[in-house]
Amino acid sequence: MDFGSQYIELQLGSFTLRLSETIITTWIIMAALIIFAVIVRSKLKKFEEVPKSGFQNVVEAMVEVMDSFVAGNMGDKYRYFGNWFFGVFAFILFSNLSGLLGFRAPTADLGTTAALALTTFVLIHFMGIVTGKLGYFKSYFEPVPFLVPLNIISEIATPVSLSFRLFGNLLGGTIIMGLVYTIPMYIRLWVPAFLHIYFDVFAGCLQTFIFVMLSMAFIGDKIADTD
Repeated sequence: MDFGSQYIELQLGSFTLRLSETIITTWIIMAALIIFAVIVRSKLKKFEEVPKSGFQNVVEAMVEVMDSFVAGNMGDKYRYFGNWFFGVFAFILFSNLSGLLGFRAPTADLGTTAALALTTFVLIHFMGIVTGKLGYFKSYFEPVPFLVPLNIISEIATPVSLSFRLFGNLLGGTIIMGLVYTIPMYIRLWVPAFLHIYFDVFAGCLQTFIFVMLSMAFIGDKIADTD
């Protein structure tokens, strides 16, 4: 759902291609992340055992922080999820901060946040089945069998809450900023800057952290052999 998003129409013969702001901004963010990944990959061979450059220190610090979060929520055995969550964190963070550059944040559209939440939902139950085997399905009948419908509804509520929490906070900020830019010019000289710091930087970073940490916690909760 592209609430308030503008569209660009491209005529390709008899076919009309409609590209929303969300799609265009998402492509720009993906391109930026791919370029960053290529730069890091090209410099890996030059990385030293004892880092001397600021760039290597920053990259290693980001990786270590994400690994420690994964280990704390999912156990040391599943540190490899750090690669996945690092990518998710970077994408959501760049999306949330894109408003600072005048873009409409992709995370202000339910289609983006729902896709991210459904990915978490799939991982939750995939890891539950892989690690729990029959015990995973047995958990739906606990504490008593007639609560199965409620247990199923509870599981479905997870991606719904994840997607709407991120979407609602970012859309609210986008709407407020849109209204702010309709006020008189002499007030706009200082108000937007302050609100951008709150809605784009503070709220954007906070919601990124919350989404990733909740995703780790939900997946870790389903893993039967968590350390």
